[in-house]
Amino acid sequence: MTVFVVRRLGLLALSLLGASILTFALLRLLPGDAAASVGGITADKAQLRSIRHDLGLDRPLIAQYWTWLTEVPTGDLGHSQLNGSSVTGELGEKLRVTGPLVLGALVLALVFAVPLGMLAAVRRERRDGTAISVASQLGIALPTLWVGLLLILLFAVQTPLLPAQGFPVEGWADPGEASRSLVLPTLTLALSEGAVLLRFVRSATLDVLHRDYLRTARAAGRTRTGALLRHGLRNAAGPVLSMLGVQVAALLVGAIVVEKVFTLPGVGSMLVADVGNRDLVKVQGEVMLLVAIVLFVGFLVDIAQRLIDPRLADVRVREVTG
Repeated sequence: MTVFVVRRLGLLALSLLGASILTFALLRLLPGDAAASVGGITADKAQLRSIRHDLGLDRPLIAQYWTWLTEVPTGDLGHSQLNGSSVTGELGEKLRVTGPLVLGALVLALVFAVPLGMLAAVRRERRDGTAISVASQLGIALPTLWVGLLLILLFAVQTPLLPAQGFPVEGWADPGEASRSLVLPTLTLALSEGAVLLRFVRSATLDVLHRDYLRTARAAGRTRTGALLRHGLRNAAGPVLSMLGVQVAALLVGAIVVEKVFTLPGVGSMLVADVGNRDLVKVQGEVMLLVAIVLFVGFLVDIAQRLIDPRLADVRVREVTG
């Protein structure tokens, strides 16, 4: 187990390094001039040269990258090129919105996707199983934007139970009001991503239902549901965990859309605004944060799969060393 964890940590570190290089390089290929964004349309060439010098943009790209790379491990993601604010500090504030949104959507998606996915597999030849499958296909097909607008229409316009948009200016000082502001966004994100997870849970459960050990358990007198819960759930959990790691990335991307629909001051809204303003330091900090979250979740998923099925880790170790 120790060797496996060390190997995964090494791959995590290399992945983060590669992501930092790609992020830094690709952002420098974007059109536009950060100095022009700071100086405005009235800045002349001398002023633009002075701004580039102050921002360090006249330094070689390797030197700029190295400075940023050495500061990241200390938690310093740099400062905004437009107003000088701390990127780390701003991200901390935005995560107070995006964090609960994504975590709540993930939990809610699991709550309905896992039992309904298993039910759809067990009762696939009956009406309720078919209805669940059709509903999940519909959930996958519907755009997140449309789902959000529909929920606003139903629960904020026609029946004014919840806020349509926005987040309290005082943040979580009033937990009740802040939570109410996140109900519709969380539900929007959970429905969209939970439909995908439900289909995968159904497929994994169907695969387990055809295994010999399930047939043996049923021959011993257990019901199909009882045999599945006692003997098949653990074996179906591995593939579902793999999909869960992918879904976290999808949730983060979906959160960008949801935050724009519901006017939430989260990381997604911040990222979109900073791309438009060409604030490269903030954008690369935001992108690296999202990448780090996705990679770390993938690392945790690998550890969880190792605990569920040690044989899987042995196969992966042989693949890496072979």
